[in-house]
Amino acid sequence: MMNQYLITAYDHIDTEALTRRLNVRPHHLDAAKKLKESGNFIKAGAMLNQDGNMIGSVMMMQFESEEALNAWLQDEPYITQKVWETVDVKPIRVADL
Repeated sequence: MMNQYLITAYDHIDTEALTRRLNVRPHHLDAAKKLKESGNFIKAGAMLNQDGNMIGSVMMMQFESEEALNAWLQDEPYITQKVWETVDVKPIRVADL
């Protein structure tokens, strides 16, 4: 059985943060597509501020082990390219509706 996680990540807030996010976004989305193909991706979306600009991400993911989760986090473009400043990971159980 796969372990499921809620990842809540907030972007850096420097003046180049949004530009950096937009530049890295295609790589992040390509990685997410691969995660979907492998069955690790459940749902995700960008968090927006009052102006409608992206300021973070929420992802529901599943991995066979915490080691697999950590391996993904180490290679996630939004982490390696300094888009996300903080990343919070919580175990969850997605409702089967």
